[in-house]
Amino acid sequence: MGPLQAIAAGAIGLATFVSVPVRRVVRGPKRPSWSLRTELAATLMRRTMMTSKRLGLAWLRAVEEGGPMRSPLLDQVRFTPVDAGGVPARWCEPKQDAAARTLVYLHGGGYVMGSTHTHREAIGRLALGVGARVLGVDYRLSPEHRFPAAQDDCLAATRWLLGQGVDPAGVALAGDSAGGGLCLATLTGLRDAGDALPAAAFLISPWTAPLAEGGSMETNEPYDFGDRDLLVGWAEDHAPGGAARDSRVTVLDAKLEGLPPLLVQVGGAELLLDQDLAFVERARAAGVEVELEVFDALFHDFQLFASLLPEGARAMESAARWLRGRLAG
Repeated sequence: MGPLQAIAAGAIGLATFVSVPVRRVVRGPKRPSWSLRTELAATLMRRTMMTSKRLGLAWLRAVEEGGPMRSPLLDQVRFTPVDAGGVPARWCEPKQDAAARTLVYLHGGGYVMGSTHTHREAIGRLALGVGARVLGVDYRLSPEHRFPAAQDDCLAATRWLLGQGVDPAGVALAGDSAGGGLCLATLTGLRDAGDALPAAAFLISPWTAPLAEGGSMETNEPYDFGDRDLLVGWAEDHAPGGAARDSRVTVLDAKLEGLPPLLVQVGGAELLLDQDLAFVERARAAGVEVELEVFDALFHDFQLFASLLPEGARAMESAARWLRGRLAG
């Protein structure tokens, strides 16, 4: 991160840590159930994302790459680069215990940002909680590499893993936001090709309808990380000219029959709430076994703040239990 980028990010952080406690004293919490930590995390994320409208994607990427919190649990795992069928990836493995299961993690970031580095805390937490080695995939980002580059990379990396002699019954996909959408695109791609499917998938606030409008996109906007204009801008960067309506991007419209069991977690105060509830309803109607966990009043991707927020840690623990119960090993 350059000096001017660092100054801008630092100013946002300082303003947040000064203004939020003062506002809570004067007006009370923004949401009645929000602790100071929760409100600080939500406010900092929102201010950073909204500032990117003015300072641009390069600035936002630099802030994201430089900003992941240092978590003590990362001392318990090791990361190793790997070429996953021509796609850059990283293995994350527990240092002490043998990994009996395997996860593929597809990070979020609106298809335009994020990496296995920005999501290393979530990846490490799942590796330890599930007792798994986790293949984090660094798929190509838009707008440099537009649709279907990310979808192709995630499908190729998962096929590579399954081609290594790994038992699909011990494999699950996991991903947040756009990564949740990529999990679904990967599963439908494998199914349509007649390939073996992983045994389960854990989806954190999957981005299933990038062009959605109304409902929670409006009512939850004051409490979440951004607004519809921000999301649509990322969607158009990724899949311009109407391509965002392709079922590999708008996975809400995909054929869902034949998918493995899914766990969907979503915050009750986030923009994507309505589309995720609609997705769960469609998946169940298609005969897919879906467990839904809605965390009241919480914002998008709060699980990625698990080292700071107790509710994030509890959500990840719940997901780890579910995955352990679904996977062989």
